[in-house]
Amino acid sequence: MGHYKKIILVIVLAILCNKIILASSENDSKKLNILFIIADDLNCDIGVYGNDIVKTPNIDALAKEGVMFENAHVQYPLCGPSRISLMTGLYPDQTKSKDLRLYLRQTIPDVITIGQRFIMDNYNSVRVGKIYHYHNPRDIGTSGHDDHFTWDQTVNPYGRDKIEEYKLNKVKETFDGATLSWLESDGLDVEQTDGIGAEETMKFLEKFSETKENFFLAFGLYRPHIPFVAPKKYFDLYEKDKMSVPSNGTDFLRTIPPPAAKSLRSRKEQIDLDYSTIQTVKEAYYSTTSFVDAQIGKVLDKLKETGLDKNTIVVFTSDHGYHLGEKGHWQKQTLYDRATRVPLIISGPGIIPNKKIKDHPVELVDLYKTIMDLANVSTPNFVQGFSLKDVLTKNSIPKRKSALSELRVNFDRKQAQGYSIKTDRYRLIRWTYDDEIQYELYDHNYDKEETKNLAKNIRYKKILDSLNITLNKRVEEARKKPNGLGRQFENAKPTFEPIRIFSSKKSKS
Repeated sequence: MGHYKKIILVIVLAILCNKIILASSENDSKKLNILFIIADDLNCDIGVYGNDIVKTPNIDALAKEGVMFENAHVQYPLCGPSRISLMTGLYPDQTKSKDLRLYLRQTIPDVITIGQRFIMDNYNSVRVGKIYHYHNPRDIGTSGHDDHFTWDQTVNPYGRDKIEEYKLNKVKETFDGATLSWLESDGLDVEQTDGIGAEETMKFLEKFSETKENFFLAFGLYRPHIPFVAPKKYFDLYEKDKMSVPSNGTDFLRTIPPPAAKSLRSRKEQIDLDYSTIQTVKEAYYSTTSFVDAQIGKVLDKLKETGLDKNTIVVFTSDHGYHLGEKGHWQKQTLYDRATRVPLIISGPGIIPNKKIKDHPVELVDLYKTIMDLANVSTPNFVQGFSLKDVLTKNSIPKRKSALSELRVNFDRKQAQGYSIKTDRYRLIRWTYDDEIQYELYDHNYDKEETKNLAKNIRYKKILDSLNITLNKRVEEARKKPNGLGRQFENAKPTFEPIRIFSSKKSKS
């Protein structure tokens, strides 16, 4: 009988273990997944954000399903620093990363990124496309300056847009990743790098719907970053001759501090472009934006088709904004709304649909805590910002009163440091250079385009002084080393890169 008792005991234990495993599996399936979608150089020229020219039906539809933030800002309006900031929940003064070509672990080797934290909680952490910095378009098809500790799996799509760079139209012959350039491409969406990225993202969704595994799936698009490339059908959505062109901003330059003017005139070949070229470039940007919207739409359709939308949070944003000729500037790297302000939409189970947060400022630093809170995963102690969970699921408003951004500008062989805060109404910018401090102040109640610098207007002196106190506090807090961050290294050198020449002619094979 003793032998049979042992057999029965083994069977009972096996049943109990199986029940525990099943319960654990069922528990995991009830966890919320995260689909994180980030575009490259996408500003708020989007239908649902008030632009009635650009065609973005899929992003518009996503906004109706969730919460749209109309006053969301990046912490550094440049690809690498912005992406490291949002993926670590730290300010650039804490990441010590304010240049391109830096791997995040050169400066903060012990940090736990969003993807890492999910891996620690038994999620699959997957990257498709660009999440950390890539030189775009040069590094398409490679891992760029990725952080391998953030992911279980990665995919580096490589499409026709990369292969056909020799066909590009450009404003100067020598091409680099910031040269205004465009192409009305032949072929299908699925032949383009972002079209391939969308297909790969959809494959992961199909897989996870079958395996029931939890995931943090990050889909990073390479567009609408230069070069502005999209299939012809997206260009057919627009009429070049109807593209409006803002003032070149020459008079405005006389009203702002010299480093601010330098940030607007850093690309010589883009100054005083002829009217027709400006219209062409703007049409190409909007066409590429519509192409990006279509790829996002395919991924969101697959999310619903698989049924994963019932337990998946969708987060959509961009790494920074983009000037389209405003103040005579094309690109990012300014401390104005066109560069720091980005689209931010969050939807999913439990999130209030069709809600707009209009004036209250938020930061992309807030995303780390928000995502973890929504997924019910604990957040590391070092992470900065405020969770937006209550804003998304209840009738709460964001806690913060200002959004902080910063930028360094090379000026007269020195570096000028700029800091800015954007409140519900005002933008204050402070530039420090050559032991001198100068300000810019804009009142969005009367000047949403930020064209009238009120810093020397006596009627706004009390407002400027009050905002400056707030700015000082924000900067002081953003410079503190957070508890639990680990090692922090100053003055890391960008990765050395040999000079590469981009030819305008097709290379011989």
